[in-house]
Amino acid sequence: MTERGGRTDDHRNAGFERLFGGDGLTVGTGFPLTDSRQSRPPVERELELAAHAEAVGFDGLWARDVPFRWPRFRDTGQTYDTFPWLSHVAAHTDDVALGTASVVLPIRHPAHVAKAAASVDRLSDGRLVLGVATGDRDPEYDAFGVDPDERGARFRESVATMRALWRGEFPERAGWWGELDGELDLVPKPTAGTLPLLPTGHSRQPVEWLGANGDGWLFYHLPEDTLETYLDDWRAAAGGKPFVMALRATLADDPSADPEPVHQGFRAGTEWFTDYLRRLESAGVDHVLVGVDTDGEAADPERALTRFAEDVLERV
Repeated sequence: MTERGGRTDDHRNAGFERLFGGDGLTVGTGFPLTDSRQSRPPVERELELAAHAEAVGFDGLWARDVPFRWPRFRDTGQTYDTFPWLSHVAAHTDDVALGTASVVLPIRHPAHVAKAAASVDRLSDGRLVLGVATGDRDPEYDAFGVDPDERGARFRESVATMRALWRGEFPERAGWWGELDGELDLVPKPTAGTLPLLPTGHSRQPVEWLGANGDGWLFYHLPEDTLETYLDDWRAAAGGKPFVMALRATLADDPSADPEPVHQGFRAGTEWFTDYLRRLESAGVDHVLVGVDTDGEAADPERALTRFAEDVLERV
């Protein structure tokens, strides 16, 4: 196993290469592509929009992990379970990267995650990049019988266990999830030896642990001055491993409109977003997970994706 640019060779599947294999910034988008407030996004329309996003130049399609609908949280993710959904999306797209943003490890058995993720990776010809997290919806821990104070330890143990299951034959391990005595092996194995893991937020870990154990860092939207500090800390901890940031982009009708803050991003014209992504690239951001929408009650997601691709991505 060798290192290239701070990244481990056996983690570089096709999805990782699509997002991080080049020199420039890449951009993906996330499900649901219709309306995040819907409890049941229309499947055929979601798949049409996924194929459209790939066709107009988005490099990644990201799905969230939300087991339960919690009305106080105001959204249900993309509704369908993460791994079956991404497998379905893989069958309707060609080579766009497929990402999770992010699988909540403390409430899932690591063997279930490892097998489901490796299955999607195999079925998609290596396109899966696995964002992982400790979660942020309090009632879910009670629902799964998890002590919230144990989230950090469970997260670390899950990462180590999944790596062992993917890389080793008949591993011997024990943890909160159970015990492997060396008599069992997990199949299938991922296409590249192990799957690329992107811890999300701090995942209740110091940045040094994230840099040593993750293949990149997926973070929420940050102000530019704060982003600079986080990137400095990440480079010190992880060398050349990639940094991913989420962004909500509401496209104003006026291409020259100045930015106005919205949750996790901005409402602005396409000219400003072009300059903004150029600044993110210069700062050292490798991939932006952008949720795109437009002004107005009759917002058209296909039009929004097309506008962002043609008026922003092609100019960055």
